[in-house]
Amino acid sequence: MRHLVIDSASEACSVALLDAGAIVDYRHEVIGRGHAERLVPLIAELADGGRADLIVAGCGPGSFAGVRIGVAAARALALGWQVPVHGFSTLALVAATLADEIAAANGALVVMEGGHGQWFVQPFAADLTPRGDVRSLLPDDAVGLADDLVVGNRAEPFVARRGSGRAIATLPDARAFGRLPPSALIDRPAPIYGRAPDARPMAPT
Repeated sequence: MRHLVIDSASEACSVALLDAGAIVDYRHEVIGRGHAERLVPLIAELADGGRADLIVAGCGPGSFAGVRIGVAAARALALGWQVPVHGFSTLALVAATLADEIAAANGALVVMEGGHGQWFVQPFAADLTPRGDVRSLLPDDAVGLADDLVVGNRAEPFVARRGSGRAIATLPDARAFGRLPPSALIDRPAPIYGRAPDARPMAPT
């Protein structure tokens, strides 16, 4: 079965075609902003225009806009192609990108930019199953977490602030989807924001 994997929850715009776990084609660009304009053309550049039997999308947490763009694109393509669509955690994909290193270290902490001065953090076991829930923490609170190996786009400042451990800077990469355990799949893809929305309902008058 051929999978189209999409993740646009970080500064990376990453798409891949996998067939029975083997990489058929991929595109991975670190663009910062502009995911709405770049994601669909990247998919179209893939072999066969990205056509697949199943679509899987990174649901975050990450950039509010990037998460919504990736999930919306996956749903739209699934509807147009009449194929199933599922989701996965972007933090799990970050862990899968460094699966061998995490296995050797017997687990790791994923630390990603969370916005508003906070970091998204989640610990993963050697087999890439989560050892706790996603949390959005201020850096001074996050550095109390104990894993020696820290991975993600905020791994280096995390280790520098804590003063111990090993950091590997990385971004989610769609090619690593095949390393995720089956339990990582989400049946109905929907954004995982990781923290409360910025906008608040108006108080009744």
